[in-house]
Amino acid sequence: MAQGYRPGRVGEQIRDVISEILARGEVHDPGIGFITLTRVQVTSDLQIARVFYTSLGDPKARKETARALDRATPFFRRQVAGRLRLRRAPEFEFRFDESIENQDRIEQILRDLHEEDAQRARDTAASPGSDPGSRIPDPKPDDDTSHD
Repeated sequence: MAQGYRPGRVGEQIRDVISEILARGEVHDPGIGFITLTRVQVTSDLQIARVFYTSLGDPKARKETARALDRATPFFRRQVAGRLRLRRAPEFEFRFDESIENQDRIEQILRDLHEEDAQRARDTAASPGSDPGSRIPDPKPDDDTSHD
């Protein structure tokens, strides 16, 4: 277990270096719009780094950003290798991070459910007699089992 936490540490360092490169405008490709690097997963042998990102815009802009990142991958790899002094720079795979959109969708569903619950509570508070769950059922008459 000599590798331990190293892939995680290297992933964080790669994310920091790529973020710095993007923030300074060192990549001169106009296709790379405003992106946010969310995480970097590095394999245990440090050969592959999956860089997850999000970007603003429609699906067409997202595709253009993906193409621009693919074009800039060799540049990123050279920069990371030089700045981190790794024996061998990992291959980069840029992937759009779907987890953020999924998280937003789940939060929207939860908000909708809370609104529905609040609306039901307001409706039942406004008319307490109209709620079928609040009525007390009439007692059943006793069965007369005696046969005369």
